[in-house]
Amino acid sequence: MNIQRSNMGTFIAGAILIGFGALALLDQVFTDLRIWSFLWPFAVIGCGLLFFGGMLAGGKSMAGLAIPGAIITVSGLMLFFQNFTHLWSTWSYGWTVTIASIGLGIYIMGAYQEDEHRKRSGLKVMKIAAILFVVFGVLFEMVLSPNGLLHAPLAFPILLIVLGIYLVISRSGLLGPRKPVNDTSNPESPSQDIQ
Repeated sequence: MNIQRSNMGTFIAGAILIGFGALALLDQVFTDLRIWSFLWPFAVIGCGLLFFGGMLAGGKSMAGLAIPGAIITVSGLMLFFQNFTHLWSTWSYGWTVTIASIGLGIYIMGAYQEDEHRKRSGLKVMKIAAILFVVFGVLFEMVLSPNGLLHAPLAFPILLIVLGIYLVISRSGLLGPRKPVNDTSNPESPSQDIQ
């Protein structure tokens, strides 16, 4: 099938509408299956994919559509996971996934425009989001949850102390050699290692 670039967005929108229509029809015909109650997050995912269709149809000048496309698509995937598992309480730290989706959108935008700086920026945002996901996931699932593994009065202070020790040790250079810092104010001065 040969689709012109100008018709790509319309083609994707039509395909998504056909999919939604088929799901709605199946839900009406087979009422006992309750398909729509299980697959409704795909409506959100489909809306996110429309932004990617617009990006592909508009060319590199429309690469910015990757950011809302990634946010909406990833949010739809998160909703699908929560709807499937009924773990709605994961929204307490699931917002970090939204931050990661912003980084993903920036990365896709950079890849589409062949911009290495944007790709690196997107990766940095995703790394920060991953760290926040772990920290808040541990906090809400293991520390603050009444059924959590670390539910004890001393657990949260101990977690803070361990995290602080890691940060102090990682910045002190005990975990490995630090990169030399060049003094740009005096071009004749040699680079010195930070002790």
